[in-house]
Amino acid sequence: MASKTLFSILLLSIFISSSISINPNPAPNWCSETPNPQPCEYFFSHNPKYKTIKSKADFFKLSKELALDRCSLAHNNLLLLGPKCRNQREKAAWADCVELYESTILKINQTVDPNVKCSPDDAQTWLSTAVTNLVTCQTGFYELGVADYVYPLMSNNVSKLLSNVLSLNSVGGGFQKPSYKKGFPKWLRPGDRKLLQASTPAANIVVAQDGSGNYKTVSEAISAAGKRSGSGRYVIHVKQGTYRENVNIGNKLKNIMLVGDGIGKTIITGSKSVGGGSTTFNSATFAVTGGGFIARGITFRNTAGASNHQAVAVRSGSDLSVFYQCSFEGYQDTLYVHSERQFYRECDIYGTVDFIFGNAAVVLQNCNIYPRNPPNKTNTLTAQGRTDPNQNTGISIHNSRVTAAPDLKPVQSSVKTYLGRPWKQYSRTVFMKTFLDGLINPAGWMPWSGNFALDTLYYGEYLNTGPGSSTANRVKWKGYRVITSATEASKFTVGNFIAGSSWLPGTNVPFTSGL
Repeated sequence: MASKTLFSILLLSIFISSSISINPNPAPNWCSETPNPQPCEYFFSHNPKYKTIKSKADFFKLSKELALDRCSLAHNNLLLLGPKCRNQREKAAWADCVELYESTILKINQTVDPNVKCSPDDAQTWLSTAVTNLVTCQTGFYELGVADYVYPLMSNNVSKLLSNVLSLNSVGGGFQKPSYKKGFPKWLRPGDRKLLQASTPAANIVVAQDGSGNYKTVSEAISAAGKRSGSGRYVIHVKQGTYRENVNIGNKLKNIMLVGDGIGKTIITGSKSVGGGSTTFNSATFAVTGGGFIARGITFRNTAGASNHQAVAVRSGSDLSVFYQCSFEGYQDTLYVHSERQFYRECDIYGTVDFIFGNAAVVLQNCNIYPRNPPNKTNTLTAQGRTDPNQNTGISIHNSRVTAAPDLKPVQSSVKTYLGRPWKQYSRTVFMKTFLDGLINPAGWMPWSGNFALDTLYYGEYLNTGPGSSTANRVKWKGYRVITSATEASKFTVGNFIAGSSWLPGTNVPFTSGL
């Protein structure tokens, strides 16, 4: 009991410095314009540094610095908790939070550092990721049954301060294109287009289980890539074979390209799951957060099975990343599009419950989505996780196909399959010009719990086809709409939603910019 009390006190200390008291001083007028004026007023009124504000630009700049300061303090205190964890579940949730807070500090710093090129949309993306990271940290404690330790996180003022900054930086709903100059992103070197176009690009290193390459495991190759000089495109060819390992490409390892020999030939597989003691975040067979990542011709698999609940095949938080001609195989929570700007083209995604989920700004184009036979007779294709109305995030599924996986076909009449359900308050998902087979339930969408988020979500369908595409009997929620305007639908295209026309040409992956 004493140990539990000490742990709770230490966890509370992470956020104790963010406690709010009655503000005895007049608050800056601009705080009243933010979603969370109370912490804004408190911190700006109690620190002399913030009393020199002369313009709204100063207020915005100092608001970012304030969020960074509070997050750094929380991270430092969080590190003290590690030795106090009583069991593996507490340790697992704690370890996720350490990683997520480190990422949050990095993302906020990118919007503050004068040496980092940062357009308003870049800032909105990175700040959206920062908020998502903190929510993910909380989620891990709940999943592993140690929610009594997470209560202080629920009143975390870092999240509120970040929400304020998101609001101040809002770029009209997140549909503004990044201000890249004409041409390709700076990480794409001259000659890379030709390299990426090749059927088998010239590799910097080769992975082969038979010993014919430089390394026998993908993880060894990733470790070697981290020791390279420079930060240009680095190509790893993973030859045909089944690689049983969990792979993690961290924030510091940018511009990696992983090339396999094709779907079903190069396979990376693991079996971690929430049922097996992992958090959803840490259950991923393959995880990547380093920016500019590209994968081609690989099957990513999680074999934990439906009975082990959340079990991720791929988790991506890589900004300006691409998965091309890849397959994602699992059951619940197969593809975790966690955060940042992502593009998927000609991919196959298999699963049962919420199997495309997360809070990235992501477009899946010309993909095949295969619901499988679920144990509870209910499938949900998506579960989008936007928690703040100013996050520029959402799931856009364009020109794709939704059909039953082989194991579902014989029993699909007895299974209810829905396009999605609202995981978080401002969940946002659209299906556009996509073939929906007859397995889709006429209601189309499924509630999460009661009336939760039904008024605040954004679910849309635009010119879909197939026997499951009729909207005549769809849900009547306030947040659901049949999109009839091409102007409205175009907000969710590759060109607008993830500004793909600015950076995808450099990858040489085919894409359709508009509708």
